[in-house]
Amino acid sequence: MKLFMGFWALWFIVMMAFGGIGAFFFIKEKLNLDPFETVNRFLIYWLVFDLLFRYALQKMPVINIKPLLTLPFKKKKIVSFAFGKTIFSFFNIVHVFFFIPFSIVLIQNGHSVFNVVLWNIGLTALVYCNNFLNIILNKKDNLIFLIGGIITTLGGLQYLEYFDATAYTAPFFIGLYDVSFWTIIPVVVLLLLIFISFRSFVNDLYLDAGLASKVKSIKTENLEWLDRFGKLSTFLKNDIKLIKRNKRARSTVLVSVLFLFYGLLFFPGWVDSYEGPVWQIFAAIFVTGGFLLSFGQFVPSWDSSYYPLMMSQNIKYKEYLSSKWLLMVIATLISTVLASGYLFFGWEVYLAIIVGAIYNIGVNSHIVLWAGAYVKTPIDLTSNKKAFGDKQAFNAKTLMLSLPKMALPMILYAIGHYSYDPYAGYALVAITGIAGFAFKDVVFNKIERIYKTEKYKTIAAYKQTK
Repeated sequence: MKLFMGFWALWFIVMMAFGGIGAFFFIKEKLNLDPFETVNRFLIYWLVFDLLFRYALQKMPVINIKPLLTLPFKKKKIVSFAFGKTIFSFFNIVHVFFFIPFSIVLIQNGHSVFNVVLWNIGLTALVYCNNFLNIILNKKDNLIFLIGGIITTLGGLQYLEYFDATAYTAPFFIGLYDVSFWTIIPVVVLLLLIFISFRSFVNDLYLDAGLASKVKSIKTENLEWLDRFGKLSTFLKNDIKLIKRNKRARSTVLVSVLFLFYGLLFFPGWVDSYEGPVWQIFAAIFVTGGFLLSFGQFVPSWDSSYYPLMMSQNIKYKEYLSSKWLLMVIATLISTVLASGYLFFGWEVYLAIIVGAIYNIGVNSHIVLWAGAYVKTPIDLTSNKKAFGDKQAFNAKTLMLSLPKMALPMILYAIGHYSYDPYAGYALVAITGIAGFAFKDVVFNKIERIYKTEKYKTIAAYKQTK
């Protein structure tokens, strides 16, 4: 897994480096715009999306503090060590691979070396501002979603030519180059954020304060309206309560909502590399299957804390799995309705979304449950950590089972599209989904046997402590 992650990190670095060089010539020759002014114009979006990306994926500076508190270490030294771990984070370093090549090209095209250096110092300070903002905003989901909503709205207004926020932000970034003392501003802001986050960590470094367990009152809910589902209602009630009460489950649901906007990369035609017809069905799978792909990949890990107890009861695997399947189907239908906004781009786009939903219900819902039998990673429901996934959730079997989720519908659509017309492609994908739904009982019997085979391995894995 580390080799896999290292490969993608290297790939990302190479792409950033080539992007830094190519951006100058693309903007100048293809768009006939000033490259330096254009990049400064969109830096506000760069920095905000960097903050959102960090919040989702960057690990907090975590160390095992309790043993250190009994040793002769000053609290400030412990916090300094924890903060030092973030300085050379990939999320900080990766920006260098874009801006340094871009700056070299700027200098070669007549820009002042001194001013370009000042500009880079200012941008580096702003990148590290995001690093410490991420620490300060940790676990403040509502504020992060508010920031994301605001920047998305501003981007939409700019695209529709109603309001251009960059007209007000670009002068600041250009000022980092034009005005010598302007660089002091982001540096001072960085020092202020370091002070605030450092003081916050030091103040929480007490066993009876920052490390103490928080006690919350929980309201009981009966959810009688689910009784119509018979024996499945018990499991459905448990899952809904889990989603409402636990951080990790709530974060996964919020992530699935973000999948609804994934189609904006494909359907409007804004990104040239995604204009191929096959990409539309790929996007449709993600738009309607956000909850299915994010929540479903951790069945039965959601119940890992009491899974051994549950397996000692008179519970049929088929009923347990059917409740998870029904929950994913309901979420897929809701996502399909919410995605009706894509009708703005044409009814054929929404047709792709409907076809994607049919495939998700008929095929992908079974595949994620099947793959779940091989995922033996216990989940800490009180933590947001790894809300986007867990490296231990991937192994040879789960990777093989992931191919039919994305590759198969694209292949089926391509066969129909290129051999006849787009509607034939949609028909092939939809028929496959309907066939999967029709043979649900047969498939569930197969999945149930696999879960029974893996039962004791799963119980043993959930009992292990890290």
